Amino acid sequence: MKQVGVLALQGAFIEHEKMLEQLGVSCIELRNKEDLEKPYDGIILPGGESTVQGKLLKELGMFDTIKKQIEEGMPVLATCAGLILLAKEIKDQEETYFGTIPMCVKRNAYGRQLGSFFTTKEFEGIGEIPMTFIRAPYVESVEEGVKVLAEVDGNIVGVEYGNQIGIAFHPELDDDLRVHKKFISKL
Repeated sequence: MKQVGVLALQGAFIEHEKMLEQLGVSCIELRNKEDLEKPYDGIILPGGESTVQGKLLKELGMFDTIKKQIEEGMPVLATCAGLILLAKEIKDQEETYFGTIPMCVKRNAYGRQLGSFFTTKEFEGIGEIPMTFIRAPYVESVEEGVKVLAEVDGNIVGVEYGNQIGIAFHPELDDDLRVHKKFISKL
């Protein structure tokens, strides 16, 4: 049986666990370096605060192991802050994190909390899905090899690069399981 490691340092990780449960997929919470020694076939990087998550990943000694797993092809679903963690470049910010997707991401692209919104748009290979944005980033530009999966008002909000799926919205906050199913199909 496949198992997913959900980064559980901060942010909306419990909601992702509930989605996986509905799909019959077991998961473990990745809270410290020791958890990375347990077996898992994919990783979810949830929404939350990318700067806090990046700092905790380094402080807890988890950063290098997870980066290596992603670079070696472990499937990843990254939502909102997770998308920022995967970006090779972050607009107006020198520090980057895993940098495993060759793209430039703009943080808080839609403004702060008041810039949160809901829409329904096309997601390549899935169809029209609900999209909940909360202080969301968007992808400003992608390099060769990065496939654009979704756009809202001309802004890229979903990408795929190898086994990595990065999205600016929160599929775990809606009832639609198709984004998680797409991720699970990579395990």
